[in-house]
Amino acid sequence: MKKLTIKSWAVDDRPREKLMSKGASALSAAELIAILISSGNKKESAVDLSKRILASVQYNIHELAKLSLNELTAFNGIGPAKAITIVTALELGKRRQLESFIHKPKIHSSQEVFSMMQPQIGMLAHEEFWALYLNNANEVLSKYQLSKGGITATLVDVRLLFKKAIELSAVAMVICHNHPSGSTHPSKEDKVITKKIKSGGASLDIKLLDHLIITEKSYFSFSDNGEI
Repeated sequence: MKKLTIKSWAVDDRPREKLMSKGASALSAAELIAILISSGNKKESAVDLSKRILASVQYNIHELAKLSLNELTAFNGIGPAKAITIVTALELGKRRQLESFIHKPKIHSSQEVFSMMQPQIGMLAHEEFWALYLNNANEVLSKYQLSKGGITATLVDVRLLFKKAIELSAVAMVICHNHPSGSTHPSKEDKVITKKIKSGGASLDIKLLDHLIITEKSYFSFSDNGEI
Protein backbone atom coordinates (compact mmCIF):
# COMPACT_ATOMS: atom_id res chain seq x y z
CA MET A 1 0.00 0.00 0.00
CA LYS A 2 1.44 3.34 -1.03
CA LYS A 3 1.77 5.81 1.83
CA LEU A 4 -0.01 9.14 1.72
CA THR A 5 2.73 11.76 1.55
CA ILE A 6 2.44 15.36 2.68
CA LYS A 7 2.71 16.50 -0.93
CA SER A 8 -0.51 14.66 -1.72
CA TRP A 9 -2.42 16.50 1.01
CA ALA A 10 -4.63 19.50 0.36
CA VAL A 11 -2.44 22.63 0.31
CA ASP A 12 -4.10 24.05 3.43
CA ASP A 13 -3.21 20.89 5.37
CA ARG A 14 0.51 20.91 4.56
CA PRO A 15 2.55 22.15 7.56
CA ARG A 16 4.75 24.63 5.67
CA GLU A 17 1.89 26.12 3.70
CA LYS A 18 -0.26 26.18 6.83
CA LEU A 19 2.46 28.09 8.70
CA MET A 20 2.81 30.60 5.88
CA SER A 21 -0.92 31.25 5.63
CA LYS A 22 -2.01 30.99 9.27
CA GLY A 23 1.13 31.49 11.37
CA ALA A 24 3.17 29.11 13.52
CA SER A 25 0.65 29.18 16.38
CA ALA A 26 -1.92 27.45 14.16
CA LEU A 27 0.24 24.33 13.86
CA SER A 28 0.21 21.37 16.21
CA ALA A 29 3.44 20.22 17.87
CA ALA A 30 3.56 17.30 15.45
CA GLU A 31 3.26 19.62 12.46
CA LEU A 32 6.05 21.85 13.77
CA ILE A 33 8.33 18.85 14.25
CA ALA A 34 7.37 17.60 10.78
CA ILE A 35 8.70 20.85 9.31
CA LEU A 36 11.97 20.30 11.17
CA ILE A 37 12.49 16.74 9.95
CA SER A 38 11.12 17.39 6.42
CA SER A 39 10.38 13.73 5.62
CA GLY A 40 9.20 10.55 7.26
CA ASN A 41 9.98 6.96 6.32
CA LYS A 42 8.64 4.44 3.81
CA LYS A 43 5.48 3.85 5.85
CA GLU A 44 4.87 7.22 7.52
CA SER A 45 4.70 10.85 6.50
CA ALA A 46 6.74 13.38 8.46
CA VAL A 47 3.64 14.32 10.46
CA ASP A 48 2.79 10.70 11.30
CA LEU A 49 6.35 10.04 12.38
CA SER A 50 6.30 13.20 14.49
CA LYS A 51 3.05 12.09 16.12
CA ARG A 52 4.63 8.74 17.00
CA ILE A 53 7.66 10.44 18.54
CA LEU A 54 5.41 12.71 20.60
CA ALA A 55 3.22 9.78 21.64
CA SER A 56 6.31 8.09 23.11
CA VAL A 57 6.61 10.99 25.58
CA GLN A 58 2.86 11.40 26.17
CA TYR A 59 2.85 14.50 23.92
CA ASN A 60 4.88 16.37 26.54
CA ILE A 61 7.42 18.78 25.03
CA HIS A 62 9.43 18.88 28.27
CA GLU A 63 9.81 15.11 28.10
CA LEU A 64 10.71 15.32 24.42
CA ALA A 65 13.54 17.69 25.32
CA LYS A 66 15.01 14.98 27.55
CA LEU A 67 15.45 12.48 24.71
CA SER A 68 19.06 11.91 23.71
CA LEU A 69 20.31 11.75 20.15
CA ASN A 70 20.49 7.95 20.45
CA GLU A 71 16.89 7.77 21.66
CA LEU A 72 15.68 9.94 18.78
CA THR A 73 17.58 8.01 16.13
CA ALA A 74 15.93 4.82 17.39
CA PHE A 75 12.81 5.97 15.51
CA ASN A 76 12.72 4.71 11.93
CA GLY A 77 13.19 7.73 9.70
CA ILE A 78 15.18 9.80 12.21
CA GLY A 79 18.86 9.86 11.40
CA PRO A 80 21.57 11.84 13.19
CA ALA A 81 20.93 15.01 11.17
CA LYS A 82 17.19 15.04 11.97
CA ALA A 83 17.83 14.19 15.62
CA ILE A 84 20.28 17.08 15.89
CA THR A 85 17.74 19.40 14.28
CA ILE A 86 15.10 18.45 16.89
CA VAL A 87 17.52 18.83 19.80
CA THR A 88 18.72 22.19 18.45
CA ALA A 89 15.18 23.55 18.08
CA LEU A 90 14.24 22.52 21.62
CA GLU A 91 17.45 24.04 23.03
CA LEU A 92 16.72 27.33 21.25
CA GLY A 93 13.25 27.32 22.76
CA LYS A 94 14.70 26.85 26.22
CA ARG A 95 17.21 29.64 25.71
CA ARG A 96 14.50 31.97 24.42
CA GLN A 97 12.60 31.42 27.66
CA LEU A 98 15.72 32.09 29.69
CA GLU A 99 16.56 35.27 27.77
CA SER A 100 13.22 36.82 28.70
CA PHE A 101 14.90 37.51 32.04
CA ILE A 102 17.98 39.30 30.68
CA HIS A 103 16.83 42.85 31.38
CA LYS A 104 17.20 42.86 35.16
CA PRO A 105 13.93 41.29 36.23
CA LYS A 106 12.64 42.15 39.67
CA ILE A 107 12.08 39.36 42.15
CA HIS A 108 8.81 39.67 44.04
CA SER A 109 8.12 36.06 44.97
CA SER A 110 9.46 32.52 45.09
CA GLN A 111 7.24 31.68 42.10
CA GLU A 112 9.16 34.20 39.99
CA VAL A 113 12.46 32.60 41.00
CA PHE A 114 11.07 29.19 40.09
CA SER A 115 9.90 30.46 36.69
CA MET A 116 13.35 31.90 36.05
CA MET A 117 15.41 28.91 37.15
CA GLN A 118 13.26 25.88 36.34
CA PRO A 119 14.15 25.92 32.61
CA GLN A 120 17.83 26.03 33.58
CA ILE A 121 18.03 23.33 36.27
CA GLY A 122 14.61 21.75 36.72
CA MET A 123 15.16 18.83 34.34
CA LEU A 124 18.84 18.09 34.97
CA ALA A 125 19.96 14.60 35.95
CA HIS A 126 22.58 16.04 38.32
CA GLU A 127 22.51 18.72 41.01
CA GLU A 128 23.55 22.30 40.38
CA PHE A 129 23.71 25.15 42.89
CA TRP A 130 23.00 28.69 41.68
CA ALA A 131 22.78 32.15 43.20
CA LEU A 132 20.76 35.16 42.06
CA TYR A 133 22.40 38.41 43.13
CA LEU A 134 20.09 41.37 43.71
CA ASN A 135 20.38 45.13 44.12
CA ASN A 136 18.35 47.42 46.39
CA ALA A 137 15.39 47.28 44.01
CA ASN A 138 15.40 43.46 44.05
CA GLU A 139 16.56 43.48 40.43
CA VAL A 140 18.67 40.52 39.37
CA LEU A 141 22.23 41.68 38.76
CA SER A 142 23.53 38.24 37.85
CA LYS A 143 22.77 34.52 37.85
CA TYR A 144 25.79 32.49 38.83
CA GLN A 145 26.44 28.76 38.95
CA LEU A 146 28.39 27.97 42.10
CA SER A 147 28.73 24.24 41.70
CA LYS A 148 27.78 21.22 39.65
CA GLY A 149 27.59 17.85 41.33
CA GLY A 150 26.27 14.33 41.15
CA ILE A 151 22.82 12.81 41.29
CA THR A 152 22.31 13.34 45.01
CA ALA A 153 24.56 16.20 46.09
CA THR A 154 26.66 19.19 45.14
CA LEU A 155 29.22 21.04 47.26
CA VAL A 156 28.99 24.79 47.76
CA ASP A 157 31.96 27.10 48.28
CA VAL A 158 30.46 29.77 50.54
CA ARG A 159 33.53 31.99 50.13
CA LEU A 160 33.02 32.07 46.37
CA LEU A 161 29.32 32.85 46.88
CA PHE A 162 30.10 35.99 48.87
CA LYS A 163 33.14 36.96 46.77
CA LYS A 164 30.86 37.20 43.75
CA ALA A 165 28.27 39.16 45.74
CA ILE A 166 30.89 41.72 46.79
CA GLU A 167 32.18 42.05 43.22
CA LEU A 168 28.64 42.84 42.04
CA SER A 169 27.87 45.14 45.00
CA ALA A 170 24.82 42.98 45.65
CA VAL A 171 22.78 43.69 48.76
CA ALA A 172 20.74 40.49 48.70
CA MET A 173 20.65 37.07 47.13
CA VAL A 174 18.46 34.07 46.46
CA ILE A 175 20.11 30.67 46.29
CA CYS A 176 18.66 27.63 44.61
CA HIS A 177 19.53 24.10 43.64
CA ASN A 178 17.72 21.23 41.99
CA HIS A 179 16.79 17.76 43.20
CA PRO A 180 16.99 15.26 40.30
CA SER A 181 15.00 12.80 42.41
CA GLY A 182 11.92 15.00 42.03
CA SER A 183 11.56 15.46 45.79
CA THR A 184 11.29 19.01 47.08
CA HIS A 185 11.89 17.96 50.68
CA PRO A 186 14.97 19.76 52.07
CA SER A 187 17.72 17.52 53.40
CA LYS A 188 19.63 18.09 56.62
CA GLU A 189 22.54 19.37 54.51
CA ASP A 190 20.22 21.81 52.70
CA LYS A 191 19.16 23.28 56.04
CA VAL A 192 22.73 23.51 57.32
CA ILE A 193 24.04 25.34 54.25
CA THR A 194 21.05 27.72 54.32
CA LYS A 195 21.76 28.64 57.93
CA LYS A 196 25.48 29.03 57.21
CA ILE A 197 24.88 31.36 54.24
CA LYS A 198 22.30 33.41 56.11
CA SER A 199 24.70 33.88 59.01
CA GLY A 200 27.59 34.80 56.73
CA GLY A 201 25.48 37.29 54.84
CA ALA A 202 24.35 39.03 58.01
CA SER A 203 27.93 39.96 58.85
CA LEU A 204 28.44 41.42 55.36
CA ASP A 205 25.05 43.17 55.11
CA ILE A 206 24.08 40.85 52.27
CA LYS A 207 20.65 39.43 52.99
CA LEU A 208 19.66 35.88 52.05
CA LEU A 209 16.07 36.30 50.88
CA ASP A 210 15.30 32.68 50.02
CA HIS A 211 16.60 29.24 49.17
CA LEU A 212 14.64 27.24 46.59
CA ILE A 213 14.79 23.52 45.93
CA ILE A 214 13.66 23.11 42.34
CA THR A 215 12.36 20.08 40.48
CA GLU A 216 10.81 19.75 37.05
CA LYS A 217 7.29 20.58 38.18
CA SER A 218 7.48 22.14 41.64
CA TYR A 219 9.68 23.75 44.26
CA PHE A 220 10.22 24.28 47.97
CA SER A 221 10.85 27.78 49.31
CA PHE A 222 12.63 28.12 52.67
CA SER A 223 11.19 31.63 53.00
CA ASP A 224 7.60 30.66 52.22
CA ASN A 225 7.85 27.86 54.78
CA GLY A 226 9.29 30.06 57.51
CA GLU A 227 12.72 28.42 57.50
CA ILE A 228 14.74 31.58 56.84
